[in-house]
Amino acid sequence: MAETAPAAAGHGPVYQRLWDELGRAASGGKRFRGRLVVALHDALGGRRPEAAAQVGAAFELLHVGFLVHDDLIDHDTMRRGEPNLAARMGAAARAAGASHAASQELAEAAAVLAGDLALALAHRLVATVEAPEPVRARLQELLWDTVFVSVAGEMGDVAAALGLQDLSLDDALRIAESKTALYSFQAPLRAGAILADAPVELRGRIEGIGLALGKAFQLVDDLLGVFAPESVTGKSSLSDLREGKATTLVLHARTLPVWARIGDHVGRADLDEATAGGLRRELARSEAPARVSRQARDELETASRLLEEAGALAPAAPVIASVSTMVSRSLADAERFVAAARGAASE
Repeated sequence: MAETAPAAAGHGPVYQRLWDELGRAASGGKRFRGRLVVALHDALGGRRPEAAAQVGAAFELLHVGFLVHDDLIDHDTMRRGEPNLAARMGAAARAAGASHAASQELAEAAAVLAGDLALALAHRLVATVEAPEPVRARLQELLWDTVFVSVAGEMGDVAAALGLQDLSLDDALRIAESKTALYSFQAPLRAGAILADAPVELRGRIEGIGLALGKAFQLVDDLLGVFAPESVTGKSSLSDLREGKATTLVLHARTLPVWARIGDHVGRADLDEATAGGLRRELARSEAPARVSRQARDELETASRLLEEAGALAPAAPVIASVSTMVSRSLADAERFVAAARGAASE
């Protein structure tokens, strides 16, 4: 991105600020998606380290673009514990003398356009990677499929939150596959395997592992999104409840007696922290969080089993195990937050 900064400056200070903020957004986070591409490529004996690094960067930019757009869709202003790209662009506009309405309009436009830039740059990185044409073509098809399916998952998520689409638990997991499992786990692992010229049958195993890890990751995120404080997740702990997102946690709750006590409040745009605290306590006392935890553990066990069954993946075991450990630790954290909310409910 640094090489394009001078060109951005030639289009005026606002565009320069947008480009700078996009670079700032891309500099944070765990960056495990890019590491998955490189690490799996290396573990499988790949001989294209520079190409793997470039494709890994593409997946990180894809993630950034999705996050910027997702914050806009969810009306969130925080990301990673600080004002997100849209909020910072809006603040800069107000500091320059813009009205609240004008700064808000610019902030929303900036989020759309910055996300577009990130996605376009991700495609450019893959399209220009130094690799044989068949390999590059497979990578481009993988990236397109990742965007296509991820957008379908996001659309389903939004439609469900607005009451325009009914979801079952299976539907929620399918959306998790589309929104999270594919672009965060399956696709980066597949990209590393493609770059390493891994056999087709081995790629199938890798896809199964990535799917299970991605589903576990999203299940844990459903718990953290409600029970974890903003200081841990870096984003609002009210967002999921205010939006009325049909997460696995909410869908389980709808089948339990607790829903009679909280259902009228979930999805309220004016939900305040005090009321949300009561909802968390009620949810923590129900069976819903434990059901989500069990599902997450089942997916982690599936990933572990698939890895053990694929002897050819032994060199990549440490890479995949490290990701599984990351998800397991997040699950343990989520369960502690649920227990804390349950304890507050009994006081």
